This record gives sequence, C-alpha cells and structure tokens, in this order.
Amino acid sequence: MPALPLVVDTDTGSDDAVALLLAAASGLGDVRAVTTVAGNVPLATGTRNALISLETAGRADIPVHPGCERPMTRALSTAQRVHGEDGMGDTGLADPARAPERTHAIDALLSYPRDHPGELTLVTLAPLTNIAGALLRDPRLFSRYRHVYCMAGATDVRGNVSPTAEYNVWADPEAARMVTQYATPDKVTWIGWDVSRQDAVITPADQERLGRAGTPMALFAHRVNRTAAEWARDVTGLAGYDLPDPVAMAVALNPELVTELEEAYVEIAVGDETRGQMIIDRRLSAPAPNMTLVRRVNESGFKKLLFDTLAAPVPNTGG
Repeated sequence: MPALPLVVDTDTGSDDAVALLLAAASGLGDVRAVTTVAGNVPLATGTRNALISLETAGRADIPVHPGCERPMTRALSTAQRVHGEDGMGDTGLADPARAPERTHAIDALLSYPRDHPGELTLVTLAPLTNIAGALLRDPRLFSRYRHVYCMAGATDVRGNVSPTAEYNVWADPEAARMVTQYATPDKVTWIGWDVSRQDAVITPADQERLGRAGTPMALFAHRVNRTAAEWARDVTGLAGYDLPDPVAMAVALNPELVTELEEAYVEIAVGDETRGQMIIDRRLSAPAPNMTLVRRVNESGFKKLLFDTLAAPVPNTGG
C-alpha cells in the first residue's frame, strides 16, 4: 500500500512529537508539510519542537510552516503544566538544524491541496485556529482534502482541561465551532480524548518497554513524556500517560484500527461554564450529521504500530 500523503497541523508538545514520529517514520505516511499553531506551548516553542521531532524521525527535509500565535478571540492558555515549559518534558533538547519556512501556515494549508487536489489527508493535533483561518479564506477547504482527521473533543463529555472539555477544543472553541459548521461526515472525523483515555494509555509496563528498546525514537518518546506522566498520575488518574495525538494519527494512517464510530450532529459550547464542551445531538429530530466521531480503537493494534515504529532504526529518507 502506498504511503498516505499528509499535511499535519500541530502545537507540538510531547504527544504531538510522538504523533509526528508515527507520521514520518512508520512507513504509512508521506508527510508533505507540517503547520504549527500556538496551543500546548507558544508558537515559537511548538515550531521548534516540530523541527526537532522531524529530525528525530530522520525527516529534517519536511517543511514546517508557523501559523497563528493565539486563538481567534481569546488569550492563549498553554498546557505547559502538562508538557513542561519546553513542551517536551523539560529535557533540554538541542536546537534543530533547520529553520522553519517563511510561508504562513494558513497559506500552506490552502496551497498544498490546491496543488494536489483530493490527494492529501489533513491531520490536526492542535487547537483549530489555523484551520478556521483557512476556512475563512476558502469555505470549501475540506472538499479539497481527501479527508480531515482531528484530535479534538470528548464525546463522553469527560474533559482533561475542564470537567467537560478536551484541551484542543477548549483552547479555541470559536475555531472548533467553525470547523463543525463547515464539516461533513464524509470529510471530517474527530478522535476525542475519550478514545485516548480508553485505548491509548502507556502503562508503566509500556514505559519500561520503551526504555528497553533503546532506539533513538523510543528513548525520545519516553523522555519527552516525563511531565505528561506526572500529570496523568496527579490529575487525570490514568494508569499511565495517554497519547491522544498519536492515536489520532494512527487512525488516519490505518482506519482499520477503528472498532466503533458514529455519525452525529455536533456543536461546540463557547460560554464560560461549558467552554469547549461538545454538544452532540442524537435525537431523532436532530439536524443531519456533520461529522464522524471515532469512539473506540483497537488498543493492541495501536500499540503494535507505536512500538514497531519507535523500536525501528531511524529511517534514512531525507534531510
């Protein structure tokens, strides 16, 4: 099977970094470009982390386009308490060798599918600010991509940044709402934190396995998630740290990993009390579905893809 041509939008923190390794080094993805946005960390930090992650995967040749420095209408609220001040577990990583591109992320999100209509899959791992900005300029944006997969939301309304909201949607709910308004279920799929919490938890045994693998990518993934592991222990109460962005990337790379999904009509709350909460209308009188929601994935299949990728030698494929 030929590798899937990808554009990836990210606010690169520790789990985004692992998702970029999957995209760039699993052999299933052909990453044409990465765009960055403020979210987990400020824009410059996330851009730096994206460049470092691609170098770690042996793909320093992939262009990285910085985008929006703040949400559409709100102040930036980062997740550095989860991912560390540097977004990578405060591990003191060396600066990347390559600089980012000068083309703005929104321009890149518009131009790549224009040059390759219907060929590219867009995977978003971040607040949806760049995507909303591109939709404002081209309301038919989603039709120009083969498909759009978003790590966004929590279909069971159990949040990780508030009682009911997932961080990416909470960080810029106005942008997320715009995405739902332009989405159609044949073009847009959301993979929420509920999937990660159930099917993508890296247990202490899994963490030991990464450490034992000893490869550059396995050690990188293990180290950069150090503060995320502490957050899981102290706040979310999971049996290890979870990997929402990698499981979303895995679904894009191999949709056969999905074991349960639904089509539904989704809106996003923007009021203060329920900011970022998904409002899913499942009544018989609901409007027509506007997106596909992944509910569960094959945990063993996801972890096999993850460990096989991270335990392999760094591919010598460019840059």
